[in-house]
Amino acid sequence: MQWTLAATEQPPEWFIQAVKKYTPASSGLYAAQLLWQRGIQEKSQLDAFVNYKAYQPASPFEFGEEMHLAVARLQLARNASEKIAIWGDFDADGITSTSVLWDGLGQFFGQNSQLSYYIPNRLKESHGLNNSGIDNLEKQGCTLIVTCDTGSTNIDEIIYAQKLGIDVIVTDHHTLPAERPRVTAIINPRNLPQEHPLFNLSGVAVAYKLVEALYQTLPHVPKQPLADLLDLVAVGLIADLVQLSGDCRYLAQLGIQRLQEDFKQPPTARRRPGVGRLLELCQKSGDRPTDISFGLGPRINAVSRIQGDARFCVELLTSRDIKRCHELAEDTELANARRKSLQKDVQTQVAQKLSQLDLSTTSAIVLADAQWPVGVLGLVAGQVAQETGRPTILLSTEDAILADTETQREGDAENENFSLSPRPLVPPSPPLARGSARSINSVDLYQLVKDQAHLLHRFGGHPYAAGLSMLVENIPLFTQAINQRLRQSLGGKTLTPTVQADIAVTVADLGKDLFLELKILEPCGMGNPVPKLLIQNCWFENSWHRNQQDSQGKKVQYIKTEFDIRDDSTRNPFPGIWWGHYKDELPIGRCDCIAELDYNTFKKRYEIRLIAVRPSANSVLATQHSELILDWRHQQHPELNTKETAVILAECPTSWDDLRAWWKRSLYNHQQLAIAWTKPNQQPPNQIWLTLVGIAKYLSRTNQLVTRVQLLEKLGIGDQTLLVGLKALKYLGFTVQRQDRYLHISQETKNTSSGETLTLLVDAAIAKFLAAVREEQFQREYFAEVPLSTIVAMVNEG
Repeated sequence: MQWTLAATEQPPEWFIQAVKKYTPASSGLYAAQLLWQRGIQEKSQLDAFVNYKAYQPASPFEFGEEMHLAVARLQLARNASEKIAIWGDFDADGITSTSVLWDGLGQFFGQNSQLSYYIPNRLKESHGLNNSGIDNLEKQGCTLIVTCDTGSTNIDEIIYAQKLGIDVIVTDHHTLPAERPRVTAIINPRNLPQEHPLFNLSGVAVAYKLVEALYQTLPHVPKQPLADLLDLVAVGLIADLVQLSGDCRYLAQLGIQRLQEDFKQPPTARRRPGVGRLLELCQKSGDRPTDISFGLGPRINAVSRIQGDARFCVELLTSRDIKRCHELAEDTELANARRKSLQKDVQTQVAQKLSQLDLSTTSAIVLADAQWPVGVLGLVAGQVAQETGRPTILLSTEDAILADTETQREGDAENENFSLSPRPLVPPSPPLARGSARSINSVDLYQLVKDQAHLLHRFGGHPYAAGLSMLVENIPLFTQAINQRLRQSLGGKTLTPTVQADIAVTVADLGKDLFLELKILEPCGMGNPVPKLLIQNCWFENSWHRNQQDSQGKKVQYIKTEFDIRDDSTRNPFPGIWWGHYKDELPIGRCDCIAELDYNTFKKRYEIRLIAVRPSANSVLATQHSELILDWRHQQHPELNTKETAVILAECPTSWDDLRAWWKRSLYNHQQLAIAWTKPNQQPPNQIWLTLVGIAKYLSRTNQLVTRVQLLEKLGIGDQTLLVGLKALKYLGFTVQRQDRYLHISQETKNTSSGETLTLLVDAAIAKFLAAVREEQFQREYFAEVPLSTIVAMVNEG
């Protein structure tokens, strides 16, 4: 495993002192270094980041006309005593979204009499709206559906609902279709600019914003304060792994505070007895984001993974009936225990199959089994990818009636850019393999799997995680193709797992003061990960391990090692744990380790959680390449005019090969590489196509020539996408000819193809161009935000 240490630029003294005001018990230096690393470099940024009271949240009406339309329709429904149905989803974000609308809209509509909710069955219905569910709601007299965490791309189902006289308000945060669906309103932060503070909202936060707008419009109607919903918002936000910046961070901060305040109450006085009981069962107190990400979130998700039907989770989160909530919490805990057991079984079976593989000749791991439950494959694949340093794809070949329940939005758990490959025309009867893929930082999984789209039934995801399905008979060909493609991209190099430390500390630094200092960075999540600490030249003492068994005392559920860590900085040892490892795996003698500092609420002590360890003899950190790459993205820098000191890359790349070419150029010139592109301001793909057609007509009419560069700059696309667009123009009767450095575009008056055939050819060519534009825009958005550590790892692999 390759270790790297993040480049630690010393913050200015004024910044360190500003941070120290929030960490009076310590120097504030470590927190200042981390905040400076992560782009918090101004006093106003610091105050808003650390203290939610200094942050100005965005108004719900910044969603514009769509929010006004939604509020107006809800007011109309209230005045006319219409029946409304909340259509949710079965994951943690979807369950909390439904719960927020159930409690929030329940202040304006009678629960059960006017207001109901519908959660699809994960094992039978999958994500999103479906016609049979809509039929059931129509029979109940429902005239308005409000979705949450779903619905943006359910075009056909929305039309079907309208035919039955049911209006639809969509609240969602997933990928938008090319054209606005025919809904009453669609509230989706993807409609906002990327830099907008609401852009990263998850489904539960979007639902909250709708309720907030209704509270502001009808302030005298609600009996309960809006803030009562914030604990649920925090659970959904953190469980869905969205980037915790802007309003996401603000809402999570407020929600965690409410969660902790409610948990401190006696069990009989809690507003949410179900949440309180869940926290008790997982031995958490609700004051840390990890209490959600490792406690509440997995338990809520486990219900649908094991049982399919997760409707009772809404009751668990919203009911005030203590006895009933405790019963439901116990059921949820049992489902999670079953999930852990299944995961452990699959881990054991995967390890057996891995032992039969020659990893020296395997670039991408693809394994399949008929007995593997799909619901836990993503978790296991992630562990295998980290341990082996190779992208891992695990498939279940069980012949299921429903072709794809898990894969449609597998990548949404990391909340990034979901898309589907075109579904091939295949008979419905052949069995499908369904599963999950996980990657490591240096491999773009999305592109790797997308290159084999012709072998897939469905595929969705992002560079680090994906869900996919394919015909069972395609697995061998897919395995061969994906390994060949990855080997080509690696150029003969071997993949190496990488772990990055953020700051170097000593054992003497560990403890309450450092914990409280680093705690000002919470809530941590995407874009602001939990700080990883490098401890060098240390050793372990008093180590022992324990096997946690199931309720029958037979099957081992998990293993953990406990130990004391020491170094020369102090005579006092410090406790720690290492999940999933035996004590014999700890090195003998001096070593280096990377760990996270945590507080164990069960043992009431501060401890480290070991991430990686190795003997000190191997302690060579790859910091030199980090120092050779300057991250100037989204910033104004006077140094951009100083080309003597750095190679400036101002254009956002669309592939790792582009970036590696610039990296090699900077190494050849013995210069730093400054990545200095800005966030892409991208036009809708349809608009780009219309612009291209308009340019072609103008050039044909005026008989003018144009250069390739002029077209690229005007359209804001790359060479390969432009080539696809020029080919599409030919189906509209245009001829494109090259004349030296110029292109000559003219339009023919006739086309030899028949009308129907020509229409099909034109539609297919335009669709191919639009798909190429969307793919390129996705890549630009990815490179606009990809962490510097990933860039360093990728260029080194190239």
